Amino acid sequence: MKAIWNNQVIAESDNTIIIEGNHYFPPESINKEFLKSSDLRSTCPWKGQASYYSIEVDGQTNIDAAWYYENPSELAKGIKNHVAFWNGVEIID
Repeated sequence: MKAIWNNQVIAESDNTIIIEGNHYFPPESINKEFLKSSDLRSTCPWKGQASYYSIEVDGQTNIDAAWYYENPSELAKGIKNHVAFWNGVEIID
């Protein structure tokens, strides 16, 4: 699977974890040079608190387009620090 935004591969892995229709990419598969920390946080009732990244490619920014769980609940421990995408990021096989 690949996560692509603005014609750039942001993440690539054959080992994503699918939860609620979202592909969570393992930390080592992320091209971190494109991710910038965000102050946004949200809470999932069963996964815990999510933190966000904005994606920056070629001078363009996709605000809060990636999220991850640094300290997920016990039920979601398998996606610790895995990154999922939305807001125009294409996920292709």
